[in-house]
Amino acid sequence: MKHRTATIAAYLLFFAVIFALPFFLNSFWTNRVATYLVYSICAVGISLSWGYAGILSLGQGLFFGIGAYMLAMSLTLAVPENNPVPELMLLNMQPDAVRDLCCVTPGSFLWIPFRSVAFGMIAAIVVPCVLAAGLGYVMFKRRTTGVYVSIITLAFALIGQLLIINNQPLTGGFNGLANLAWLEIGGFEFDPYGPSIYYLVAGTLLAVVLVSRAMLSARIGQVLKAVREDEARARYLGYDVENYKLFIFCFSAGIAGLAGMLFTLTAEFASPSLMATSFSISMVIWAATGGRASLLGACIGALLVNFVGSVASESPAFQPVWPIVLGGLFVFVVLVMPNGIAGIVKDLIGRSGKARAVGQEVYP
Repeated sequence: MKHRTATIAAYLLFFAVIFALPFFLNSFWTNRVATYLVYSICAVGISLSWGYAGILSLGQGLFFGIGAYMLAMSLTLAVPENNPVPELMLLNMQPDAVRDLCCVTPGSFLWIPFRSVAFGMIAAIVVPCVLAAGLGYVMFKRRTTGVYVSIITLAFALIGQLLIINNQPLTGGFNGLANLAWLEIGGFEFDPYGPSIYYLVAGTLLAVVLVSRAMLSARIGQVLKAVREDEARARYLGYDVENYKLFIFCFSAGIAGLAGMLFTLTAEFASPSLMATSFSISMVIWAATGGRASLLGACIGALLVNFVGSVASESPAFQPVWPIVLGGLFVFVVLVMPNGIAGIVKDLIGRSGKARAVGQEVYP
């Protein structure tokens, strides 16, 4: 009971601080912290798949990047001078080509549905889920586990990045998509450097955490933990292990796509670098640092690592060695504190409770 009370208090304190921050930050830091919160949403997805189900995906950047590109395509077309044809396509169009989206370049008909921003927002979540469902079905129905899942997801992230880069007339190639319009809903524009986007991201993070907590508190949460500890035993007890793993893998991919969509709003661009191997591994480091089996710990880990990384990148002394420090941090966490910051706090609370119990026995 005391542990539950402490957990609720920690969540309340965390989100109280998050929602109060814009009152103390300028526009630059409001945008930067909003981006960190986007990373926290991504870390929650990693925590669900890796921390609770034991599925270590090293291709989460693929789903994040797809989510970013889906909305970026719609916001590209929302710019008045780009509608109905993005500038990146006009640069590759023949002089006598008809100014119609279907005729600009092969495959450009894929852009037509993205004239609707609503379609782009829905696709940012649905497309990563569908892709994860196809990939997960092949992996889990064949009972692929452990490091093989990590290698396969990593390979698919690399394939996705190469497809984006090699289709420059359609995707912008290395440059990605920039010069995006602001998101407008019902006549209200969301300013990337104002509190509107910040609270949109913070509210989304709160909703994702609440839904995830509710799911983990239900029966499925206990089954996922059983699958993580011993797949064979869970299967012997009659649980469809493959379907549970497929569900949480898709759910995590949907969260990553949602985070990618929000990243497009805060950063105002989408590029192939979002699908890079280093970025996917960074997500794992965020979750591991905070505590992979703790949703709140994963959020804090993402905020902490990215804040320190931003400060280090602005320092001439630390900028060249920051990737080495980040890698060393991951090794340190795995060897010394495998349960992350959340695990240390939990151990301290547990020891404090035992000490009080012993004191009450000795001195009634």
